[in-house]
Amino acid sequence: MNSEQLERAPADSIPSSALRAPPSSDPAWVRWTLTLVAVGAMTVLVIIPVISVFYQALSRGLGTYFENLFGDPDTRHAVLLTLTVVPVAVVFNVVFGVAAAWAIARFRFPGRTLLITLIDIPFSVSPVVAGLMFVLLFGASGYFGPWLRAHGFQILFSTPGLIIATTFVTLPFVARELIPLMEAIGPDEELAALSLGASGWQTFWKVTVPNIRWGLLYGVILCNARAMGEFGAVYVVSGHIAGKTNTMPLHIEQLFQGFNSPGAFAVASVLTMLAAVTLLLKVVVEQKARHTVKEVKAERQELAV
Repeated sequence: MNSEQLERAPADSIPSSALRAPPSSDPAWVRWTLTLVAVGAMTVLVIIPVISVFYQALSRGLGTYFENLFGDPDTRHAVLLTLTVVPVAVVFNVVFGVAAAWAIARFRFPGRTLLITLIDIPFSVSPVVAGLMFVLLFGASGYFGPWLRAHGFQILFSTPGLIIATTFVTLPFVARELIPLMEAIGPDEELAALSLGASGWQTFWKVTVPNIRWGLLYGVILCNARAMGEFGAVYVVSGHIAGKTNTMPLHIEQLFQGFNSPGAFAVASVLTMLAAVTLLLKVVVEQKARHTVKEVKAERQELAV
């Protein structure tokens, strides 16, 4: 029974053998070898290191573990600074990502290709190079350093510098999730809302945002995960000052260099747990997004009929 006959035949008349998925053409040994290689790589690169982090963090008991996390003022400051820098950087990326995706997906203008290329620069530039770039711009002898110092502003070795560096390295995540999504959705619903008398803000909040909400949330999750673990750029612009400009990744490195392995692994376990929560949210958002896509396709098929 060929595909055309399957489409025309009633569902109850199609034999079960015709509905089964075609068997794989790869030999069993190939499938098992590839599976074992994948599982082995994940075990060596992910599972064993994660277990090792928690084992080392808890090696001296829960009392020492919580003392390393809450008893050290530098650790508390590093956690607080990270939880300050990351949300601000994510908000900046959301604003930029939505604006850039809107402009790129909805309009054709000179420099559009250049803008797309510039958005991808943080993917191709080393974070350390990005940090040095900000030193060149905002350092004491940089382009803007003398003016900033004369007016009482400090960018490097302070929280604003950490926010700028973190925002730069996470710049593409939200925009890159939204651009293809908005291009696929198209402007039809937005134009219909405008033609019915909706204002620009009403169209944005009631039409655009509901359509892109899962893609936006997915981009925010990826942006947050990348910002939490950023090391290279913030290392350069922070000055690595304990209790002042150290974020959690920088503090882990400083504790480890100071031979305080239990403290370093305790802070690393917190980052690991945050990564696990991020991964869980990512899976939930992906499932919601797939469900939404199926619903949209079903609605369009019904309208087409």
